[in-house]
Amino acid sequence: MPSSARKLGREPDTFHCATSAESPKDLTLRLGLFGGSFNPVHIGHLLVARAALEELNLARVYFVPAARSPFKSSDSLAPARDRLCMLRLALAGEPQFEIDEQEIRRGEPSYTIVTVRDYIRRFPEAKLYYLIGSDILEQLPRWREAEALAQLTEFVVVLRPGDVAPCLPPQYRIQAIKGFPFAVSSSQVRDRIKTGRRIDWLTPPVVAEYIKNNRLYL
Repeated sequence: MPSSARKLGREPDTFHCATSAESPKDLTLRLGLFGGSFNPVHIGHLLVARAALEELNLARVYFVPAARSPFKSSDSLAPARDRLCMLRLALAGEPQFEIDEQEIRRGEPSYTIVTVRDYIRRFPEAKLYYLIGSDILEQLPRWREAEALAQLTEFVVVLRPGDVAPCLPPQYRIQAIKGFPFAVSSSQVRDRIKTGRRIDWLTPPVVAEYIKNNRLYL
């Protein structure tokens, strides 16, 4: 990481929902945090991370798998070890994508505010971008210490085809990036597995093979 990156100044308290990110002209260290269950990781996750990396000129994207989301049922949640294995397979050979296991190690449930504060402690010079799915944008005000979280990171979303960003209070700095026109969810992948349908092209082939060999989501 560049040690010469200057500290981030105060961001304006305005709601920002740009259609694309401007190329930065400063030396601020820019890190992306991508939280979620990754149950399982799929092509949509990888495309979001790639788009954020390129459009926001990020130094790195950290995938932070949750032990368990406070807002989701754990009935269909694969064991943490399997979700981590699938992430490792999917991200192999991608040096700018890393896996952070801290939420898995802390146990359930997973709170984003704790993770973000850890990154601020480790990278005080960095500007943080938190990648979030368009389907959970409206839940932001319900997150643990949501107002504090809004001051610490900017949220980044790739809207799925047909989605419209909700109007949230101005303290939630939300930036929409172009991304890729591809709509898929982990629940769709799980449903296809349960009904015996193929998941080719929805997950990396190595992930699909892992799911099959370990009989996940049946």
